[in-house]
Amino acid sequence: MSTEKGPDHSRRKERSRQAILAATRALVAEEAYEKVTVEAIAARAGVGKQTIYRRWPSKSAVVFAALLALSEDADGQSLALPDTGEVNTDLKLVMRATAEEFADPSFDRMIRALNAEIANDAALAAEYREKLAQPLEEAKKARLRSAQEAGQLDPDADLDLALEMLYAPLFQRWLHRSGPLTAAYADSLVDATLRAFGPRTGVESPK
Repeated sequence: MSTEKGPDHSRRKERSRQAILAATRALVAEEAYEKVTVEAIAARAGVGKQTIYRRWPSKSAVVFAALLALSEDADGQSLALPDTGEVNTDLKLVMRATAEEFADPSFDRMIRALNAEIANDAALAAEYREKLAQPLEEAKKARLRSAQEAGQLDPDADLDLALEMLYAPLFQRWLHRSGPLTAAYADSLVDATLRAFGPRTGVESPK
């Protein structure tokens, strides 16, 4: 009997978790972050408030979990960058998707709210680095290492610096709302980064 109830209980818990995360994303997209409460999330998800507090200690923790779930595939594993063998193509695909995501109003609200919480919550900031920022950075660097091995990047390129050059301008433009986050802009960042960190062409001897 216990073996039959076990899987059902696990499925119910997972359905409840997914409902909570979906409700959180929906509410943050609809309301000002300050107006979103754990009570409202529970009501939208159809669960009790204590169901949320048993899993997460605060509203900001639920919001982070809702964001983290977007970076996972169906098996709960962090998504890797595409690798078709052409780093220019792959990076443009990723950067266009990133720009489109940040330009989406619902995602924009969630990530701005999370950044505000991280600035004032050291524990949340540490969790963000451990569970999202660092794994994503490693996935990005893994793709750049593959490009180095294929001779598409300078073998001595500083990959941390390359990632900063690739992503920091887009993040700054989003943060300050200083310009549109378009596919053309995303492509220009990839082109500039690959020019800076591409394979050396050699220096022509003076005549």
